[in-house]
Amino acid sequence: MTTKLKRKPNGAGGHRVVTVAYDRLWPLEFGIAVEIFGWARPEIIHVPWYDHVVAGPTAPIRTLGGMTMQPELGYEAMETAETVIVPAWRDIHERPPEDLLDALRKAYANGARIISFCTGAFVLAHAGLLSGRRATTHWRDLPVLKESFPDIEIVEDVLYVDEGDVITSAGSSAAVDCSLHVIRLDYGAEIANTIARSLVTPPHREGGQSQYIEAPYQVRPGQSVSATLEWARERLDQPVSITELADHAGMSERTFLRRFREGTGVTPLKWLRRERIFRAMSLLEKTDLSLNDVSVQSGFGSVETFRTAFRDIAGTSPHAYRKRFEMRAAG
Repeated sequence: MTTKLKRKPNGAGGHRVVTVAYDRLWPLEFGIAVEIFGWARPEIIHVPWYDHVVAGPTAPIRTLGGMTMQPELGYEAMETAETVIVPAWRDIHERPPEDLLDALRKAYANGARIISFCTGAFVLAHAGLLSGRRATTHWRDLPVLKESFPDIEIVEDVLYVDEGDVITSAGSSAAVDCSLHVIRLDYGAEIANTIARSLVTPPHREGGQSQYIEAPYQVRPGQSVSATLEWARERLDQPVSITELADHAGMSERTFLRRFREGTGVTPLKWLRRERIFRAMSLLEKTDLSLNDVSVQSGFGSVETFRTAFRDIAGTSPHAYRKRFEMRAAG
């Protein structure tokens, strides 16, 4: 995956995020963007947080639920954006205003990363930013997106699709997952996990996870898959078998595998591999341990296996990931 982004390191000053507003706005996804990127996080004090503004029509706009609001800046604010967020669009059958589409095209041409939440993907599609790309939206609206824009490679039943300089996400809760993914890209795993704890949400659901999961973690009183997840996280540097996981959960292996998949959307082995990479990310960010030591402490049998898994999940090499954070610290 390639990207044309030229974003400055966060240590060099707040990364400018512009969230788009429009008349008849859906407030939930808009609120997610403002909450996550627009609030000066008291728990993040050693790096500057995002510089967030709202851009929209110059006249007051209405929102679902009967509220009115006045955006602080017009759409021209996108010209200086490093990231633009487009919340859910009001009507998937309506073409967005041309001034909004033009502003998005200019922002993209200037090197901004463009992100859509839910049906915001339709706005990006009308702007021509998804042509020839992989993209997703809410599962209910995927057929309309596919029929209306046949040049888009529709990815079904995923939380978000990261194409580098364009990211599309699914329904409302997936906007949180997408936002944490973006924070992880910009600030690293440790800060992303800190924000997740503040939001009281799981630290990471990977983009390829199903949009809809049948069962929550809690199966019934006394049998909690979530407790077993925490138990496994404390032992990531050790071999952990499915038998041990099932025993801890107090279930048969067959029942445990079914409940685990229902609750997380992935298999135990895939979940363990991903969690070990998150441990490795944290070690690379905070320590000077050799790659061999990081590999061992993250539970991988060899550096070669570790490198392969890291690249699969993080999209880069362990060395490049560490260098990125060394450059930020130096700045």
